[in-house]
Amino acid sequence: MRFQKRTLVLLGSLWLTVVGVGLFIMLNYETAPGVPGTSPIKWPADSQVAHPKDRATLIMFGHPHCPCTRASIGELALLMARCQGKLEAKVLFVKAAGQPKDWEKSDIWQSAAAIPGVSVLCDNDGVEARRFRARTSGQTILYNAEGELLFSGGITASRGHSGDNVGRSAILSLVNGGVAERTNTFVFGCSLFESDSK
Repeated sequence: MRFQKRTLVLLGSLWLTVVGVGLFIMLNYETAPGVPGTSPIKWPADSQVAHPKDRATLIMFGHPHCPCTRASIGELALLMARCQGKLEAKVLFVKAAGQPKDWEKSDIWQSAAAIPGVSVLCDNDGVEARRFRARTSGQTILYNAEGELLFSGGITASRGHSGDNVGRSAILSLVNGGVAERTNTFVFGCSLFESDSK
């Protein structure tokens, strides 16, 4: 009887330890930012992405199969609803060389394309992502009409989580009022490039 109690206590302790370690790993993953990108202070002159001269332009880079990016697209939809007519937005999905036709046109692509005022483009081999120095899916960059950098970072508070966050608030403040307390934030998402994920 005593042996059975000890065995149950030991198994219970082991189970709690495994659950605790699992929760720690999961929480650590959710709150660990991706590799930071240092966005150029001026819109790259060699970029093939059109930049309107009459309003601010937001450009987001995404991995079309990164589950974390769903939350970034959801936050972008909220942003666009509150910045109607003041902001042009483009989402560029990075497609690595050698991927099959339409590989980039995932459900995340479709969600981005459904947002009014958002243009969705394929960034073959990450050429534009490299020009804008983006390295993590969800990297969001805001330039004013003159092509000057206003904001660079993520618009979620952690991996795959929607809700109020500093990035979204900063962009809203910049577009609607011209100033913000923060001009950069962490980006939570998958790597845009294989070399960064090794």
